[in-house]
Amino acid sequence: MAHMTSSAPTVGFDLDMTLIDSRPGIQACYRALSARTGTYIDCDLVITRLGPPLEEELVNWFPAEEVAVVADLYREMYPVHAITGTPAMPGAREAIAAVQAAGGRALVVTAKWEPNAKMHLEHLGIEADAVVGDLWAEQKAQALREYGASVYVGDHTGDVRGARTADAYSVAVTTGPCDAAELRAAGADVVLTDLTEFPAWLESYRRQ
Repeated sequence: MAHMTSSAPTVGFDLDMTLIDSRPGIQACYRALSARTGTYIDCDLVITRLGPPLEEELVNWFPAEEVAVVADLYREMYPVHAITGTPAMPGAREAIAAVQAAGGRALVVTAKWEPNAKMHLEHLGIEADAVVGDLWAEQKAQALREYGASVYVGDHTGDVRGARTADAYSVAVTTGPCDAAELRAAGADVVLTDLTEFPAWLESYRRQ
């Protein structure tokens, strides 16, 4: 039993396109934002490049000096437009449960604004042990180190960089905008098709 406790890992998970398929909700929110501001936004294009912070997307559609105000508006509109239309990714609940069943802690570290990230998880009944928002790429290492995460799971090369910066094992899934080759090139230690493969992977990882 002592071995069980010592190998109980703290595992970090990204949110968008890792635990949740946020495309329909984000698309709906951008459509509403476009209508509200009278600014054209190619919502189909936006959802092909999820991952980086909101401001990095908005700068493509709004003058730089308006981005902060528009970002606040988007975050305010988000709960109404994006939460209910956003499903969990296949295997998301089981992945979190597998970590907790092993005696470990499941942590969500995301670039999404933290209150909206928590709302998604609550709506879907995904019970993470902690949620940290507003961190992207290498910045994610702050939270991973703080919580002692030895593994970080994400779908974007930015997530791989975050894991590597924190000296955590980088598990990548190909459910987001980056394919297996890109994720491996960025330094992922292992690439899974999606989270349905995660519980079996975790079991073999813990046996090492």
